[in-house]
Amino acid sequence: MFSIPDALDQVSSAIQNAANRVGRNPNEITLVAASKTTTLDQVKEAEKWGVRIFGENRVQEGIAKFLESNFIKSIDALHLIGPLQSNKIKKAVGFFDLIHSVDSLKLAEKINREAERQSIMQSILIEVNIGGEESKNGVSIKETSILVKAIQPLTHLSLLGLMTLPPATENPEEARPYFSTLRHMGNDLGLDRFSMGMSSDFEVAIEEGATWLRLGTALFGRRNH
Repeated sequence: MFSIPDALDQVSSAIQNAANRVGRNPNEITLVAASKTTTLDQVKEAEKWGVRIFGENRVQEGIAKFLESNFIKSIDALHLIGPLQSNKIKKAVGFFDLIHSVDSLKLAEKINREAERQSIMQSILIEVNIGGEESKNGVSIKETSILVKAIQPLTHLSLLGLMTLPPATENPEEARPYFSTLRHMGNDLGLDRFSMGMSSDFEVAIEEGATWLRLGTALFGRRNH
């Protein structure tokens, strides 16, 4: 029978071991519990056993689960790890501590305007379509440096790093080149924080420099999306 405490123990050990293999400090790696389609009870149990940061794919689901229940006060941070639609910007800015999915200057400018209206600084990541897949969001590798430079003058955005979702593969090792590419690209742009690695490949992502891991199945078990 699946147990969230047992799953957390296994994930924590795997993070520690992966970091040790490459001489990294595990404290540099932040676990973001991807809570898409989970129940509030599951989220509460994860928090009870030490999870402090959660990530939602949809703005409305995040509001329903964390804000309307007032559970937002029980956690350290809530991230938006799915795409952000323009009509949801007003609700997302200021509610999510970090938006992982900025993939255009137009979107960045709209987020910046809303953050300015609220008199806050909104933290963001640029999502890179590392595999060049037409089915995925994200800026191309070629255009990433252009977007980074265009975002830098926006006074109410704090660009923390890059995010990616590599092409799906059954072998985690096949994701390694994509993670490595993101890290090297980020370093060349003066960025050193990376949201990469999910339940199937997070150990490889750690070895390649991940600082945020977006884990759902590994923590909550398989869900019906």
